[in-house]
Amino acid sequence: MSAPSSRMLTLLSLLQARRDWPSKVLADRLGVTTRTVRRDVERLRELGYRIGAVKGPDGGYRLEAGSELPPLLFDDDQAVAIAVALQSASASGVDIEEAAQRALVTVRQVMPSRLRQRIDRVRFTGSDSAELVDPAVLEAVSDAVRGRMTLRFGYGDPQAPPRHAEPHGLVARNARWYLVAWDIDCDDWRIYRLDRMSPRYPAGSRFVPRPVPTGDAGGFVGARAKGSDDANQWPCVGQFEISLPAREVVPWIRDGQVEPTSGHTALVTAGSWSWTGLVTYVLRFNAPFRIIGPVELDDAAQEIAERLTAARNTTN
Repeated sequence: MSAPSSRMLTLLSLLQARRDWPSKVLADRLGVTTRTVRRDVERLRELGYRIGAVKGPDGGYRLEAGSELPPLLFDDDQAVAIAVALQSASASGVDIEEAAQRALVTVRQVMPSRLRQRIDRVRFTGSDSAELVDPAVLEAVSDAVRGRMTLRFGYGDPQAPPRHAEPHGLVARNARWYLVAWDIDCDDWRIYRLDRMSPRYPAGSRFVPRPVPTGDAGGFVGARAKGSDDANQWPCVGQFEISLPAREVVPWIRDGQVEPTSGHTALVTAGSWSWTGLVTYVLRFNAPFRIIGPVELDDAAQEIAERLTAARNTTN
């Protein structure tokens, strides 16, 4: 059985993780009896936590929301996870780095020494975004998406007239934020970068959502990135066997597939905007390879070979 203080911290962490907990399940998770769980719940109530009883054949407990809730407590792993998340705020694409650093200092100050040492050992460099989104813009666009409210906003050129769109979804991709929306003026789907948007207030009238061509906003952004309008897939997909171990190929394959064919070769399925682009994608591995198919990939390789032969300086 764990010490009472540690056990109560774990109990509070469990209650915060989901709405209802049967008493027997809590007892099993804590390695104690249901009677001990009941006593620990009473202690937490004395500290000011609003824990309600759940009726039913098993009985149970629920941590109720309320403005009088005391400061939240975190177990060791949760505290470290929060610290790591705050350190990576610069890679989020939202202009919250300064606030995240202040929050990290606050969290670190109240941590016991053993936790401070753990998070101090975690140091890394994130992929900073040059185009940060104003948190107020992210909040305004999120509200419009959630409320199905028409947006009126400036975009890029401050002298240009405002645009009108029906926002359908927000997508974070490669440290940038995108809005997938139906452009009312163009009568078509558009993707807007939030770092270029200046929402006008208040939001417009409600609209009836339309089906996004690819099924969801994330798939739509992915499809456009691949040069497609209606499917999140590359227009050109081919296979090749490369003379490298699969473990050395996997880190460099974007959304393709890698299958080991031996200890020193791997079968790769990958895509690109064009067959020529796919050949050059393979060449960057600087290793022997064999084209499996389709014939269009083989033709593109032949064309590139002829271009390289013609480009050679034969005067030396």
